[in-house]
Amino acid sequence: MSKIKFSMTPAIRFLRNHQIVFGVYPYAYEERGGTAHGARCLGVNEHCVIKTLIMEDDRRQPLIVLMHGDRKISTRELARQLGVKTVHPCDPTVAHKHSGYPVGGTSPFGTRKPMPVYLEASILELPLIYLNGGRRGLLVGLTPTDVRRLLQPVLVNVAIED
Repeated sequence: MSKIKFSMTPAIRFLRNHQIVFGVYPYAYEERGGTAHGARCLGVNEHCVIKTLIMEDDRRQPLIVLMHGDRKISTRELARQLGVKTVHPCDPTVAHKHSGYPVGGTSPFGTRKPMPVYLEASILELPLIYLNGGRRGLLVGLTPTDVRRLLQPVLVNVAIED
């Protein structure tokens, strides 16, 4: 586990409680900088920085999608794979209500409400990934295997070039 000083978040607490080995990577948050900015600050490939997106289906049921930082989600294909009419990103206020995290600081770990998680299957091919640690300007690095074990996501193939 990391010995770097940082503020405790529900995500960090979740990882510690599950005895996961992870690295902590604080960086200077930039409004609208996205995964490209985080990747530049850490000196890693943006493909390995994973976005945590809170979305809703046509029944207004929330869900989490984990996607490569340099890819977008085909919401049409995601809806087809989930067997629903539509899927769309949540309004930031609604996303915060579901996850407990502000947009730009959303982690898939330690969310306020349990939500189904959908993981772009190709993420599992990476040796190490970086996800939000529960606040803006904080990433955690861990293996995709640990993410899969912890979150038990449904694997999807919905990535499109950004």
